Amino acid sequence: MPSKLDSIYRRMLITRFFEKGWGKPENLRKVFQFRKVISSRESCFKLVPRDYPVEITKKEIGSDSTLIEGQFKTPLELHMPGVVPEESQQAHFQLLIPNKWRNEKHKPICIHLAGTGDHFFWRRRNFIAKPLLKDANIGSIILENPFYGLRKPNNQTRSNLHNVSDIFVMGGCLILECLVLFHWCERNGFGPLGVTGLSMGGHMASLAATNWPKPLVLVPCLSWSTASAVFTTGVMSQSINWDMLETQYFSDGQYRERLSKMVTVIDDAFSAGQSFIQNFNQSLQELKEDISDTRKIHETENSNTCGDKYETRGICPQEDSSIFLAKSLKNTKLDSENLTIDAKDTLSQKMVIETEEPSKELGSTLTNLMKFILPLSAQSKSDKIDITKTNWWEREALQFMRGMMDECTHLKNFSVPFDTSLIIAVCAKDDAYVPREGCSSLEDIWPGAEVRYLDAGHVSAYVLHQKLFRSCIIEAFERAKKIYENDVGEGLKCDITYEQLIKRYDKNIQ
Repeated sequence: MPSKLDSIYRRMLITRFFEKGWGKPENLRKVFQFRKVISSRESCFKLVPRDYPVEITKKEIGSDSTLIEGQFKTPLELHMPGVVPEESQQAHFQLLIPNKWRNEKHKPICIHLAGTGDHFFWRRRNFIAKPLLKDANIGSIILENPFYGLRKPNNQTRSNLHNVSDIFVMGGCLILECLVLFHWCERNGFGPLGVTGLSMGGHMASLAATNWPKPLVLVPCLSWSTASAVFTTGVMSQSINWDMLETQYFSDGQYRERLSKMVTVIDDAFSAGQSFIQNFNQSLQELKEDISDTRKIHETENSNTCGDKYETRGICPQEDSSIFLAKSLKNTKLDSENLTIDAKDTLSQKMVIETEEPSKELGSTLTNLMKFILPLSAQSKSDKIDITKTNWWEREALQFMRGMMDECTHLKNFSVPFDTSLIIAVCAKDDAYVPREGCSSLEDIWPGAEVRYLDAGHVSAYVLHQKLFRSCIIEAFERAKKIYENDVGEGLKCDITYEQLIKRYDKNIQ
């Protein structure tokens, strides 16, 4: 059951997302096309040269640790000029390492990506990086998210991303920036390597881990397989200006006519198939019973009796219209033995759409089989966040949001990490921020990955279980220690040098 604390906490925040809309159509088109490149490990790995330069800007040596600050230009700007805001183009990070490693051949480094609202470095440095250093001699790289902290656009307030496209630009930046940092760590003799994050940072870490062709520790915390549920059924959906998004979606034909055809909702068909297979035998019998019931209704309608379940305008004007057809049943033959339906004239009849929620009695006429076939999102009850999408145009804009999020964030669209045995995912059972119902499971997408569940909601897990998150990171690095010594990996190489990449970039912006 979704945590009530998550819902209450979300209502207390004044953050509003996507106040300026979906983003420029031309930018979205570029992002959707580029997603197909960075979602494949073979093509994405070749985007970042091994000699990609990183500038060290500050170094502080303490009694037992050293804090280093550095920066570099995000590779996404080089590959997609003009998409990344100017203030976000320079990536900033902090590196915290021990003054003395316990084993000079074993220098583990973990990249920490920020969750929603986690600006600058202090929170991750003090709550995760320093304890990891003290307890397990694990170094940390704390990378600033685009649109946050030092990389926040001047006209942006707090964490209020202006456009839906900003989420995808952020993800594209982090995927390529992690490759830069992995290469830099290898050049400086660090390893084994890993990446982690909480909430949004956990999902960004999952995306980044898919494109490294060697064993990599991955510990995503409080995230799942896609961001679509976060913004359509989770409590975050209440912070979105849906009215503005719907208006923009229909006022500019590029969104509806062109961009909507470039995205795909993934889990509806998957969940429907899973439910159908799991409940097939039971559903088959129930379908026979429902067809028999429909015959009786057909006979009642033929005797000029106004049925109270199947109606059309003109037959029962005193009753509410129904989503079901009446006259179309007249020329419909039902064979309950062979389970075939020959409907010749159904399309010629007018369907009257019910705009209010059907009554319980009306709902009972829906075949029980359809309860298993319909997408879970269409069967949402009180246990899901209701964002009151009742009009057809609202539902279409909502589906566009789901399609966009699945297209650019669903893990099924990305390569499987090189070694899934190094993945330990930590999820909250009652997470209202990151709903899991109706979404593909991590175990199915990444066979061999381990998923652990906390008996908590999103907020309570974040506040109370930091120690558990750290212990999972330590455990995963212990597993990696044995594998790392074997120095295995795919033989992928980037054929372009940084100098060649810059020359191509300069030519593109002229």
